[in-house]
Amino acid sequence: MGVEVGGILGLIILILDIWAIIKILGSSAGTGSKVLWIVVIVLLPLIGLLLWYLLGPKGSSARAGI
Repeated sequence: MGVEVGGILGLIILILDIWAIIKILGSSAGTGSKVLWIVVIVLLPLIGLLLWYLLGPKGSSARAGI
């Protein structure tokens, strides 16, 4: 993998991490949950993002069972 491809992938992950952190801050989750998810994403950027996407707070449609 070339430097260019690695740089582009790193930039994409950074953008997705920032997007996830913004979504976390705007969610209705408790302060402790928000802090925990942000720490996980900052310390483990790719794995934290995937974990948040799979296990994090769901939208209102998921809570309503739709």
